[in-house]
Amino acid sequence: MQIYSPIIIKLALGIICLVIQINIMGKGNLAPSSAMDQVQNYVLGGIIGGVIYNSSITVIQFVLVLIIWTLLVLVLKFSKEHNRYIKLIIDGKPLTLIKDGQVAVNNCLRNGISASDLMLKLRANGIYEIQNVKRAVLEQNGQLTLIEFGGENIKYPIIVDGQANFDVLELIGNDIEWLESQVLEQGFTRIKDIYLGEYLSGEVKLYGYSS
Repeated sequence: MQIYSPIIIKLALGIICLVIQINIMGKGNLAPSSAMDQVQNYVLGGIIGGVIYNSSITVIQFVLVLIIWTLLVLVLKFSKEHNRYIKLIIDGKPLTLIKDGQVAVNNCLRNGISASDLMLKLRANGIYEIQNVKRAVLEQNGQLTLIEFGGENIKYPIIVDGQANFDVLELIGNDIEWLESQVLEQGFTRIKDIYLGEYLSGEVKLYGYSS
C-alpha cells in the first residue's frame, strides 16, 4: 500500500487543483470558448497525468508545479480581461469570412477554411446563399456568427468585459467616440465600467459591473 500512497496523494491533489481552477476561473473550462480555456485544460491534464506515475517527482514538487500553473493562469486571465491587446494575443481575433455578400477568400485560406467547410457552416445556420449574408464572423471558439441583410439586431455584443468591439462599430457605421457618448448617457463613466453591452434595434443596452 505504501508503494501506491504517493500516486493516490498526487491524484487527490490533482483533482482538488482541477476543482479549484474550475471554481476560480468560472465554468468556462467545462465548455471551452477560447484557446486559453483549451490550453489550460490540456496543460493541467498533462501535468497531472505525467506526474502521477513519475516516482522521481515528489509530492511537494507536484504541489509547487500545480501552484505555479494556477497562479500563471490567474495572471493571464486577469491580464486579458483588463487589456485589449493581451486578450487579442491570448484569445485571438474574430475573423471576418464574409462581408456584404462577398467571401474574404484570403482570410479563409489563411485559417485553413475550405470552400466546403464554409458552406457547411453556413448551411448549419440555415443559410444557402452567400449573397444574403451581410457579415459572417468566425469566433475564437470556431463558431460562426452570422448577420443577414435586413436583420434588425446585431447578434454579438458591442462591449465585452469592458472592451469595445470595433467590428460591431464598423458594422453599424459608428466610432469609439459615439460609443463613449452612449456610455456617458446611461450614467457610466467609461467603457471599462461595462460588463456587457448589446446593440439591439438601434439602441445600446449596457450592463455595468456594479449592476
